[in-house]
Amino acid sequence: MNAVVDPLSSSCGWRAQLSLGLRRAGGRTVLAQRRRHGPLSVQRPFYPEGDVCHVYLLHPPGGVVGGDALNIELHAAGDTATLVTTPGAAKFYRSAGRRARQVQRLRVAAGASLEWLPHENILFPGADVALQTDVELHGDARLALWEIQCLGRPVIDEAFATGRIDSRLRVSRDGLPLLDERLRVSADNRCRLSLMAGLPVGGTLLISDVDDAGVEACRDLLMASGGDYAAATLLDDLLVVRYLGRSTERARRLFSAVWTRLRPETIGRAASPPRIWAT
Repeated sequence: MNAVVDPLSSSCGWRAQLSLGLRRAGGRTVLAQRRRHGPLSVQRPFYPEGDVCHVYLLHPPGGVVGGDALNIELHAAGDTATLVTTPGAAKFYRSAGRRARQVQRLRVAAGASLEWLPHENILFPGADVALQTDVELHGDARLALWEIQCLGRPVIDEAFATGRIDSRLRVSRDGLPLLDERLRVSADNRCRLSLMAGLPVGGTLLISDVDDAGVEACRDLLMASGGDYAAATLLDDLLVVRYLGRSTERARRLFSAVWTRLRPETIGRAASPPRIWAT
């Protein structure tokens, strides 16, 4: 699967690369490969579930500005179980003219599971950002992934009045596309329903290996989403949950509830929320 954007194309700004490789050893999943360049790193893995490797992604500068380019690659070998999250929101600040880029390439081998559950992206007014996530599943690989985008800071009534966002999410299995979507937002098209209808927070949750009963269980949970928009659909066995509203906290709470409910059936384990979510 070829990337649309080149993470090293910027003429200035931080160039950061992080490559992670997971494999099974000694009865559990281990972080066997860790290569980094620039301000991207991970903490020492945690094992609150015994054999599942919990990994926290870190970006020490605390924010991304125009010209920065972040490239993250992860390869989960067969029979591994990995959960990846972040200690806090990713912040994309106002650009002085250059575009910031973040590319994530995730490869999950047959027999492996990957749960990619970061905090939200906060996109400040004036940000110019290209985001891309490519997921390659092989064989019976299992996936749980969410992405949450927050345009401006709704808690202080800050609107995304200027700036551009180009976000793409693609998932394939054995080379065949399961999902390919793109969201382009600029200040002059914010009121279109297909472009978040002027609302500041949008999110997508994907869970593989879901059946019809799982979709119905998910929809029962969505009924408690309050005044926000939420919906679920099934693409083959890939559950796609959408959130559109005004609160990253409500989006995370809703996605976490669905993940908690469906994890035993799809990943084969009871939910074990990362400790960092409680801080």
